[in-house]
Amino acid sequence: MRTLLLSSVLGAAVAAATPGVATAAVTAPARPAPPPKEVYGGAWKSGHVQGIAVDRRAGHMYFSFTNLLVKTDMAGRPVGSVTGFTGHLGDLAFNAEDGRVYGSLEYKAAKSFYIAVFDVRKIDRMDMSAEDSGVVSTVYLKEVVDDYTADMNGDGVFDGNTGATPDHRYGCSGIDGVAFGPAFGKRGGQQRLTVAYGVYSNTSRADNDHQVLLQYDVRRWKRYEKPLTQEAPHTSGPAATNGKYFVYTGNTTYGVQNLEYDPSARTWLMAAYKGVKPAFPNYSLFAVDGTARPRVRPLRGQPGGETGKVLPLAPRGERHAATGVRGWSGSPGQYGLVALGRGLYYVVQDGKVTEDGVTKQTARARLHRWTGAPPNPFTRLG
Repeated sequence: MRTLLLSSVLGAAVAAATPGVATAAVTAPARPAPPPKEVYGGAWKSGHVQGIAVDRRAGHMYFSFTNLLVKTDMAGRPVGSVTGFTGHLGDLAFNAEDGRVYGSLEYKAAKSFYIAVFDVRKIDRMDMSAEDSGVVSTVYLKEVVDDYTADMNGDGVFDGNTGATPDHRYGCSGIDGVAFGPAFGKRGGQQRLTVAYGVYSNTSRADNDHQVLLQYDVRRWKRYEKPLTQEAPHTSGPAATNGKYFVYTGNTTYGVQNLEYDPSARTWLMAAYKGVKPAFPNYSLFAVDGTARPRVRPLRGQPGGETGKVLPLAPRGERHAATGVRGWSGSPGQYGLVALGRGLYYVVQDGKVTEDGVTKQTARARLHRWTGAPPNPFTRLG
């Protein structure tokens, strides 16, 4: 998405500088204002911050606070909010092609997992209802439900929301990280929504050591979108994905919390809570080269010689000699991560404050530059 926007600006500049081109007819779109060094997401009686999305041209930032979505301007002033989520609202991603924000939304007790789609132009006041305001539509993800509810030990019992079980295929605990970017192995082209599994922490099994990434072409998702009905979850969604991929990282605690594609580096970043398996380095950030072609290979740890489309980790950061896993051991990004291009990122710092005896959750999106140096590849600016 951001690549397309940047290309429009650069294309206009090239045309204006090319002999024989009528520069008067070329109108370059307005450039976004320089990103501020920090955007404060406010203090809310809610769950902790899960992720952010940014629409720089409109001058808005969106914060997910688990059961609350907050819209601010780039000075951190609240513009509106969406409340009333009884499930888990996770990471967010802005889709520049339709101007909407997409987020992961879980209802584990109901065995229902969705992408929540926010018509953010309608968010113009505080405390808008997630169900009744017409702001939120949802799309059901059957692939996730199938893996979450998989009876891996064949006892005929669904063990529910717990990692202390052999059930849940690949250790799937639902979904968290979301981002837009090209199909894996492509340098550009049609943007797809990539959805990362949450993965339970469980040191007693060997089939939960991959991050699982699903890709979807959302251009025709309007036919699936339904209003959010939390008391009667719907099952309207695509029957299949546009690609299912595996990245060998070792087990993490609840999988990819924040997923982000950097078009200027053609790199996917996966920020996670560290795992606890002693055989692995348990990094907090991993990178995937977006241009690397996925290869069908046996999936390590899976029973029956199962194969899948495997993506390699990028040859960056620290390298664990015993496993070959690469990443960064001291990286932030688990609470929010957005690439702005040219090596700039917003990285979110979570926090708490007490106001009038009430504990509230806070979020600060702070501008960083990517250095790639271990153990923390981000350097804060300002």
